[in-house]
Amino acid sequence: MSQMPQQAALSRCPSCAEPLESGDRFCGACGYDLSAVPPPPDDNPTLTMTNGSAPPAPGHLPTAAVVAVPPAAGTEMRFDHRHQPSPQPEPAPAPAPGAAPGAVPEPAPGAAPGAASGPAPEPSPEPEEYPLQAPDPRIAADMAAPPGPTAKVCVACRAGRVDDDGYCETCGHAQPRERDHMEQESGPIAAVSDRGLRHHRNEDAFAIGRTTLPDGAPATLAIVCDGVSSATRPDDASLAASKAASESLLAALPLGTHPQQAMHEAIVAASHAVNSLAREPQTAREHAPHQNAPACTLVGAVVTAGLLVVGWVGDSRAYWVPVDRGAPPARLTEDDSWAAQMVAAGLMNEAEAYADERAHAITGWLGADAYELEPHTASFKPDRPGVVVVCTDGLWNYAEAAEEMARVVPADAAVRPLHGARVLVGHALDGGGHDNVTVALVPFPTPPQGAGSA
Repeated sequence: MSQMPQQAALSRCPSCAEPLESGDRFCGACGYDLSAVPPPPDDNPTLTMTNGSAPPAPGHLPTAAVVAVPPAAGTEMRFDHRHQPSPQPEPAPAPAPGAAPGAVPEPAPGAAPGAASGPAPEPSPEPEEYPLQAPDPRIAADMAAPPGPTAKVCVACRAGRVDDDGYCETCGHAQPRERDHMEQESGPIAAVSDRGLRHHRNEDAFAIGRTTLPDGAPATLAIVCDGVSSATRPDDASLAASKAASESLLAALPLGTHPQQAMHEAIVAASHAVNSLAREPQTAREHAPHQNAPACTLVGAVVTAGLLVVGWVGDSRAYWVPVDRGAPPARLTEDDSWAAQMVAAGLMNEAEAYADERAHAITGWLGADAYELEPHTASFKPDRPGVVVVCTDGLWNYAEAAEEMARVVPADAAVRPLHGARVLVGHALDGGGHDNVTVALVPFPTPPQGAGSA
């Protein structure tokens, strides 16, 4: 390796300060190479800035060291986000005692090249004003946002981002809500609910479940609710009613409560849940004094070994469709509606009554504005296997008679309930989908020998 010539005789070793003799090329104490003393620095030395930290230990680089090169005359120096002022050149370090004038001490063996042997210069006080402008918070927020794949993309334009209100920021299209289409399967039962083709939201709700009776026999249940559109918050009413009714049944049946009594209590619990929604601030009533309280209809079914129980308030229905299509189907509920009252009074036949524009005006519902709560319950003992169709008028409007419903229920609905529920919802949508559509299918098992029909 080539060596730089020594500029002047040294009286002491630059490394260990041991006295030297004239003509020595190496220190007799530490072995330092005396011919490797670097030339003196020029007028513009290179500085190592460490933000005022202690000098690095031998053999280690300083943390985040910055090498600063002095700018040309008349230019301004700008720093990074720390906004440190421009450093002033420091005078060259004094040579070791006995060193030649202008000589710079050689760093200890193993020290980083270019690192200063003395303490780093202290930073100047921070100025009152900074030359750099603070970053735009909107840009910073965009940079901190999660990557694109995690953001919701518009289902219409497939490009815009969906805002917190559920609308596309590019095309303004309203995005599907969680309740626009819902499906659930629990063992042998299943339910499907869809917003339909004309409504702006789904005001139906359902709940399905399974439990065990005290004797260990299984029990299945389904609750379907239809929010009353002329009332406030119909979607909240249907959801509260379906949840309260199902929870009541799941709690009562394992205790040995008779399924028909349990269904009655479940409807009462659902009514209380909907009534509680009417407890709103007085200011809300002042802004909308003529609006009705939240309301909904309800229909439910409980299936145990050899027993079928249905309960309802309003015009949501339950149908019985046997697996053997040679046997007659049946409608298990009677509507609380204007049309049903006309038929019961003998003033119209069923076809005339349901063709009237007042046909779907209900006379019974769950809600604080209801005239009187009259839960209807009925029990049956089918003598053959079949499936119970529990649905809102969004379905039975397109298959009103029991024979019509039996024709659209798939033949394998008892063993493929989710598929069957999807087919029924599709039938309503194909027919026009004017209303929300919700249907639950509850298979009825083969009854024990000797069971007769009620």
